Amino acid sequence: MAEQKTKRPYPAHWEADVLLRDGATARLRPVSPNDADALQKLHEGQSQDSIYFRYFTYKSQLSAKELERFTVVDYVDRVAFVILLGDELMGIGRYDRLGNATEAEVAFNIADAHQGRGLTSIFMEHLAAAAKENGIRTFTAEVLPENRRMLSVFQAAGFETSRSFEDGVVVVEFPIDPTARVRAVMESREHRAEARSVAELLRPESIAVIGASRQWGSIGFALLENILEGGYTGPVYGINKDALEIAGMISRASLAEVPQDIDLAVIAVPYDQIRSVVQDCAAHGVKGLIMVTEGFKGEEGLAEQRRLVQVARRHGMRVIGPASAGIINTDPDISLNASVSPTMPRHGSIGLFSQSAPIGAMLFTAAQQRGIGVSSMINAGNRADVSGNDAMQYLEDDPNTSAVGLYLESFGNPRKFSRIVRRLARKKPVVVSRSHGMGRRIPPGHSTRTTEAPRGTVPSMLRQAGAIETDSYTELIDILQVLACQPVPAGPRLTVIGNAPAINRLTLENARSAGLEVVDVQDVDILDAEHTVDQAIETLTKTIRDALDAGQTDAIIVLVQPSMYQSDGDARRIAQAITDAGGDTDVSIMASFTAVLEQSFSPTTIIGEGKLREQLTVEPDDQTSSPRQYGLPLFSSAERAVAVLSELVRYRAWRDAEQGIAVEYEDIDRYKAEELVTAWTEEASGTELLKLSRAQTDELLGCYGISVLPSRRFQSTDQALEYAQEFGYPVALKADNSILRHRLDLGGVRLNIESPEALRANIDSMREVLAPYGAPSIEVQAMAPPGQGCIVAAVEDPLVGPVLSFGISGDAVELLDDWVHVVPPLSDHDLDRLLRTPQASAKLFGYGDIPAVDTEGIKDLLARVSQLKDDLPQVARLRFNPLLAAPGAVTVLKAELYIANAAIRTDSARRALLIH
Repeated sequence: MAEQKTKRPYPAHWEADVLLRDGATARLRPVSPNDADALQKLHEGQSQDSIYFRYFTYKSQLSAKELERFTVVDYVDRVAFVILLGDELMGIGRYDRLGNATEAEVAFNIADAHQGRGLTSIFMEHLAAAAKENGIRTFTAEVLPENRRMLSVFQAAGFETSRSFEDGVVVVEFPIDPTARVRAVMESREHRAEARSVAELLRPESIAVIGASRQWGSIGFALLENILEGGYTGPVYGINKDALEIAGMISRASLAEVPQDIDLAVIAVPYDQIRSVVQDCAAHGVKGLIMVTEGFKGEEGLAEQRRLVQVARRHGMRVIGPASAGIINTDPDISLNASVSPTMPRHGSIGLFSQSAPIGAMLFTAAQQRGIGVSSMINAGNRADVSGNDAMQYLEDDPNTSAVGLYLESFGNPRKFSRIVRRLARKKPVVVSRSHGMGRRIPPGHSTRTTEAPRGTVPSMLRQAGAIETDSYTELIDILQVLACQPVPAGPRLTVIGNAPAINRLTLENARSAGLEVVDVQDVDILDAEHTVDQAIETLTKTIRDALDAGQTDAIIVLVQPSMYQSDGDARRIAQAITDAGGDTDVSIMASFTAVLEQSFSPTTIIGEGKLREQLTVEPDDQTSSPRQYGLPLFSSAERAVAVLSELVRYRAWRDAEQGIAVEYEDIDRYKAEELVTAWTEEASGTELLKLSRAQTDELLGCYGISVLPSRRFQSTDQALEYAQEFGYPVALKADNSILRHRLDLGGVRLNIESPEALRANIDSMREVLAPYGAPSIEVQAMAPPGQGCIVAAVEDPLVGPVLSFGISGDAVELLDDWVHVVPPLSDHDLDRLLRTPQASAKLFGYGDIPAVDTEGIKDLLARVSQLKDDLPQVARLRFNPLLAAPGAVTVLKAELYIANAAIRTDSARRALLIH
């Protein structure tokens, strides 16, 4: 590429809110001439060592010429970014293109007060993304040998660096292509920063309730009271300019009257006051906000919501809400109930996240009714800032959390969601319930576009990521009820113990249908006229202990149907005895009580003392060592117990399976592919899809090592004969129509044409046959080895991101919807599942007298398509139909690609917070 000289317009799409290492937010943007004074101020505040390390000499001030050079750039050959906290310039990072048009030198200057907060790594990622847009492939930097901190930054960035020593300085050089290692480093940094930012919200050292009220029944009254009654361990301040006293303490008119810094502000003021309150919080250095305030309706409300989040982030604050039901942290050291829930849930190990406030309130209530101990609850409301992705980042590292429950209405950043869930589910169970309208309607306070993904994509994506999906929040609570107090079963072996043989047999049948392996059924005679309750308990507990001692089971379901003449308290005594009999074991135990007449006995709850116990069995690769409740989960029916158990067994099988390895290729030319789609998308406007020509399709697919069998559309028979001669006989004729080209029965396809004479005859015949269908154009194509037809499709979806689909051509796909859908990136194990999941895929592995096809070749092609879609969100649609798989050969016969202007990537090339 020739050296670029033209200055481009200010690249607004490079602006981003970023998260620092300590969890605080800041604003990153391209530098402008207006930053000269702030840059001079930064320089004057630096130590002599910092100045010497940056400029290799000491200078007390920057000259006017230097300030101009550092702040006036062309955004092509010379690019610089600044990071600001409010109006304070925290640091600047830049690159300058060298004589080699694909190489640039980078340099950084971080204010002494903000060193160690991860600014340099953020600059590096954003500079690399900008440089790639401008055709730069390599960065170099000159560093003094004694500047060990900067050398360590390059070392830890994940890039493949090389060093040399020239003229007393260390020259560091590295390619900026984001390899798997670079992405892993970025994801690790992102994970730590986001986990820290949420931890700061859930573990504040001081709280102010802004809009606190003396009026009973108001939200401001309830929030302040719930925080105080919940036993929060830090200082709490009520802010209300019209009251002298609130909740027995002095009211403050504003934050200016609070005698200390505030970590968390809980905001419950009317909608028309919210803007000034957020500005006041920014001015007083508040670290985080919970916005309970509602009213952000329509386009105007969405725009106002975005403005408030931008103000908050630029001043280092993260935001939960608006329209949030609040947060809870049951850790006794914090004891925070900054929520609408009037009572504090039981302390336990379940972490909960929800979006809408009503659903959040329902989850709060259901957890308390079931006796489920929770570690923390986060309700995001409109999810303007803190999202489910942020919550999962925190819960992954939280030592008090052993399982995670999510109720979702959207995924936010879908690529990031899938990546986080895959990692989190390897450590802790992730149970997901979602709105049935997810992707089909836009949640309140969101701007997400509706989904275009094929039906079944979301369940497939969640299964791929290891999440346990449920159909309702009630089923979500059912599973969390078990995870709160029982270990995940080690396998499918089940023992059924009960006193009603008919129910035992029914449970046996249900368990086998659910994929469980019933190793024993014990019919126990208890609770009849010949047995007292004490005798029944003795018999039942002995049976349970014998099953545990045998060591042949992974789970036990106890089924109890008490007598009609039971006394009050008997059912609870039996349930407690079952709990005690289980003791400290790694076998998962649950029970179902039916026909219980006691009004005080709940058949759907956790029976136990409520205290916590440490998990006793921790496998070498099991990082779920947080405490869980001591208790027994009860279900109102054996069917529910079996359904929950089968889901947990499926999850355990996924977790225990090998993860596989990421499939990567060295022969992929990402730079060329990005240059091509960037140039082509300039022809598309808005959300318009642009169909690539055959030449463009071949060129782009060639960057990923994918070739399409040559074909040519012709106007005359003589032209067809020329193309056939070029391809070599035999050839095929196909109607240039998406439906007819696959229909032998309608005359849209002619195969194995072996001579010019036969070609002429077939062309004449096809034109006559196709006349009733509008006389579509005909194309001639080289013949591929005979084999099984398959379809590969991919889309870029606003709900789930990149989606790759695979199916077997014919009625299986067209009538029975026999597809499998996955989300890139893919491991080799994902590829194997992709190939084997469609029911009709048996045809690929040898069926009847038909030999197996080249399945490894199909996997290779699917892996390359997966890589293309992971790299290029601009590719809005891709379809290979058909893909012909034969023994020893895989051939793409027809490829269609559509591209569009894609949203700027925030999850791979650079770290940035989304504006929802």
